[in-house]
Amino acid sequence: MLKIKLFLFASGIIGTLLAGTCLDLPAQRLGSTAPLEFKQNERILFLGGSLFENELQDGYIEFTISSRWPDKDLTFRNLGWTGDNVYAEARSTFTTPPTAYQQLFQQIRSTAPNHVLIAYGGVESQKGKAGLDEFTKGLEIIIDSIDVLGAQTILLSTIPVKLAGSPENTAVQNENLKLYAGAISSIASKRKKKYVDLYTPLAQNTSDFYLDNGIHLNDAGYYYLAQVLEEAFGWSPRGSTVTINASRSTAAISGPAKVISDKDGKIAFSIEESILPLPVKGSVKPAANASTSVRVDGLKDGFYTLTENGRQLVTASADDWAKGIVLDHGVSQERAERLCEYIVKKNELFFQQYRPLNRTYILGFRQYEQGRHEQGLKDMDFIITWLEGQINLHRKPTVKTYELTPLKG
Repeated sequence: MLKIKLFLFASGIIGTLLAGTCLDLPAQRLGSTAPLEFKQNERILFLGGSLFENELQDGYIEFTISSRWPDKDLTFRNLGWTGDNVYAEARSTFTTPPTAYQQLFQQIRSTAPNHVLIAYGGVESQKGKAGLDEFTKGLEIIIDSIDVLGAQTILLSTIPVKLAGSPENTAVQNENLKLYAGAISSIASKRKKKYVDLYTPLAQNTSDFYLDNGIHLNDAGYYYLAQVLEEAFGWSPRGSTVTINASRSTAAISGPAKVISDKDGKIAFSIEESILPLPVKGSVKPAANASTSVRVDGLKDGFYTLTENGRQLVTASADDWAKGIVLDHGVSQERAERLCEYIVKKNELFFQQYRPLNRTYILGFRQYEQGRHEQGLKDMDFIITWLEGQINLHRKPTVKTYELTPLKG
């Protein structure tokens, strides 16, 4: 422990000196300043504990950023590690130098990031106020190391828990998590870094966003978290509404759509979205501000069927069409789901590459037994690169043709 503290002290001094040569970011709380933008070929790193490791299952956070910039070849790497803290103690599976803590910084450097999203504090908050100073020192050392690389840091707050044993203990844990969220915000302000408050929106929402353990987010939680991040980043909602007025002699339309024809009670139109909707998976309920909706006013009483590229999509009454129908399935949803599948597969391979189960035998002190497999880990780069190519191809929306037809009795 003494060696670790000496290493941290030295790292902090060196990092601070080197960081002084880097361009400092303007102080800003995301959502209150200019929208966050990414440039061509930039690399984004996710660093933290379970919030990011559990993201590997659905890929919502990466999807949110990647699909928002369909014309820019962004690269993502996820170094999330469940149970980890700012001193990389959960990563201490290494049997030979470098230590787990040193390895963390090597891995950060190896990803060559331009932006680093950091989500720590959940594990450390269990020490309460007594552990706050130790946490802030460790977090600032990580920020120093990122400054040295010339990358931009985005600090994410802790998230609340839904259940941590008894109601009394849950309340205590949430008070501690809120305390650490405030500390992260203070560091962001002092260091002039970007900050995103995740705690408040999750604490104020009563929806079922947690797994049975009451601590980790489920797929609906990550779906909601993606929307929180978009708002915090200053991005407009990805959802759009196509409004059709069918009461006129020729249908009028607004939104990202064009009328193709209007005759014999049938209205044909096309929709060209600027970005894909958030994919609806598992227990997720589609949100109108994350998908495309179609609203049709002035229809005669009855039921109407909407087809997409000749395939039946949904049938609803005139009253329901007037309220608006969320297109939670169809070509765009399928494309979004496929994109998520590529993201998840790519991240699975990178996970296996940088965290092989038999690391000791391949890279550690027993490398003499299975060290030949090290090349296999490197060869995963070819598959990862191919999957990233597929991600770039599938994140662009396509034009769809629709027809709304009255259902004959």
